Amino acid sequence: MTDADRRRTSLFARRSWGETSRISTILRKETVGGALLLVAALMALIWSNSPWSGEYQALRDLTVGPAALHLDLSLATWAADGLLAVFFFVAGLELKREFVAGDLRDPRRAAVPVAAAVGGVIVPAALYYVIAAGAGGDAGRGWAIP
Repeated sequence: MTDADRRRTSLFARRSWGETSRISTILRKETVGGALLLVAALMALIWSNSPWSGEYQALRDLTVGPAALHLDLSLATWAADGLLAVFFFVAGLELKREFVAGDLRDPRRAAVPVAAAVGGVIVPAALYYVIAAGAGGDAGRGWAIP
């Protein structure tokens, strides 16, 4: 079998430069990542509410990772903790870039997004406090959630 035959039959064979750059360009667009995330979330919702929900729960509870480092966690924990940490790291880098070199470097242009961010923190916390205090419960117990 020649190298050309192997490349044609292999699933992960090297692709041409044109194909590689075209796929790279598509994946670098901001909307593609969001669309892939929405499709994955929709598939997970459908799967978890289907007759095969047992397999979904088994996959969610599958434990992976090195036990010696106390990282033998379920896939649900890896997704909740690990992937969210990566997400917030990337979001922080994007925010820093906007404040240093982007549109938000001018304080007048940054005023509205900063006010919206502060409101996005204060309003849910205030709503929680009003609802929890009105229900007669201990408002301090769930304070970290908003």
